Amino acid sequence: MTSLQELYGRKGRHVTDMNANDITRVEELAYDLKIEEVMSSDIKSIDPDMTMADFMEFLRFHRISGAPVVSEGELTGIVSLEDLIRSLSEDDLNAPVSKYMTRAVITANPYDPVVKAMETFSRTRLGRLPVVGQDGHLMGMITKGDITRGVLLALQKDYKEEEVRKYRASHLFEDIVSDRTSLILRYNIKVRDFTHGGEASSRIKRALLRLGANPQVARRCGIAVYEAEMNLIIHTTHGGVLRVEIEPHQITMRAVDDGPGIPDVDLALRAGYSTASETIREMGFGAGMGLVNIRRCVDKMELDSTPGKGTKLDMRIFLQPQDSFREAGYFEEEKKSP
Repeated sequence: MTSLQELYGRKGRHVTDMNANDITRVEELAYDLKIEEVMSSDIKSIDPDMTMADFMEFLRFHRISGAPVVSEGELTGIVSLEDLIRSLSEDDLNAPVSKYMTRAVITANPYDPVVKAMETFSRTRLGRLPVVGQDGHLMGMITKGDITRGVLLALQKDYKEEEVRKYRASHLFEDIVSDRTSLILRYNIKVRDFTHGGEASSRIKRALLRLGANPQVARRCGIAVYEAEMNLIIHTTHGGVLRVEIEPHQITMRAVDDGPGIPDVDLALRAGYSTASETIREMGFGAGMGLVNIRRCVDKMELDSTPGKGTKLDMRIFLQPQDSFREAGYFEEEKKSP
């Protein structure tokens, strides 16, 4: 997992298609969370007329290393431990805080994403930022510690929500009794839609895990469906449809399109054979291993294709007793049926 310390050092890293898949949930939260969601609202502020001697006691009592200077609700400056040391060296503790405070204060906008504060911390090496609203009033303070706590709480919330989703999914059909129970997932795949390539397979894998599938089975299914999904994106005329049927004893996956078809199916099943264009190959796709990888991951594969009409790819994974959706429980009635 990418640490927040690593994030502080990334000054506006440009996200490209090549590194987009490397973005972690921590980095994603840096863009999703707003500064106002993680800032400290319990502000320890001081008056500009306070003496530096009183400020020293203020720091000692609250165990902090700096504070915003506020007059009539508006931020006028910020004073830190370094300013206190400077006043001590000048034997000037009776001077007002306004004499030593920094007036040109770098602030944060409460509605900006947390990543903006991270960039400011990295650029300025400051330890804290006052958070000021559009009306100029001080709303809070944000530190690196506040960001760390906010991200950790958000991750904890993610985990709890995912557990709730898993529980709901695994009990989805618990009270349903039928001669044959199955769950069908269907996805429309657009041709050349590389931006969303892999989304359907990722969602299918996530659904299987939430239903209580064996992780190894979910991975096999995920790889097979991903290869089929990318074939629809790369090789078809109008895209196609991915369909997954989940049953207690098997998972059936089907990819269907209406053209252009495969002239030589036997040749297409050979490792390294590909009809992908040079442009597609330059993008890192079309290595000719898609169907080979699918065959390695599934128990049964059937490919039916007619040039000019389209292709139908059926994939099937047979579930062993230890791999079935036993944790979910909702298929137990079907197992008992004759």
